[in-house]
Amino acid sequence: MVRTQIYLDQALKRALSRESHHRRVTVSELIRQAIEQFLKKGTFKFNEALEESFGLWSKRKDIGNTSTYVRKIRREWEKREKMGKG
Repeated sequence: MVRTQIYLDQALKRALSRESHHRRVTVSELIRQAIEQFLKKGTFKFNEALEESFGLWSKRKDIGNTSTYVRKIRREWEKREKMGKG
């Protein structure tokens, strides 16, 4: 493990101390667990949103062929990027 240092206000420090006593683990362990949950939760939400968006436009009739439409949008973005860099 790598040692790191963080700054906490008094209220947060007291709350962590109470929770660590209640759970019978160190404050450091509580912080590690919280960080792990935070990182997993962020990844899960991204993956969940990605899966929910799969095929989102497949049944749209107002834009024609979705593959053609997406390629058109990408070409427009590429043109904008080139203009912005030039």
